Amino acid sequence: QVQLVESGGGSVQTGGSLRLSCASSGYTNCMAWFRQAPGKEREGVAYITKVGTARVTDSVKGRFIISQDNAENTVYLQMNSLKPEDTAMYYCAATSGAICQLLADRFDYWGQGTQVTVSS
Repeated sequence: QVQLVESGGGSVQTGGSLRLSCASSGYTNCMAWFRQAPGKEREGVAYITKVGTARVTDSVKGRFIISQDNAENTVYLQMNSLKPEDTAMYYCAATSGAICQLLADRFDYWGQGTQVTVSS
């Protein structure tokens, strides 16, 4: 059983930056970040595979960067130029499956979430 521990959330003003971290207790092929705002469905934000293939969703492209430290089994989400619409609970997810997609049902393991709040 893989455990995921997120950190780095907080409150910032529009245009600010935050860096989220997610440490995994075991090996996984793909790690991702999802977010869920109140009253909205969970949305895939970015994923990265163990070999470094990465993708971010269009709404954060050019602002968010996903990266990883394989030696530490840790994935990061650098969030720049934050907007109020980025306010959400951010969840780290991981899977050992071969296919990596920004679909929640592709992921087997989930963290508890970390809150990001962007004020205008």
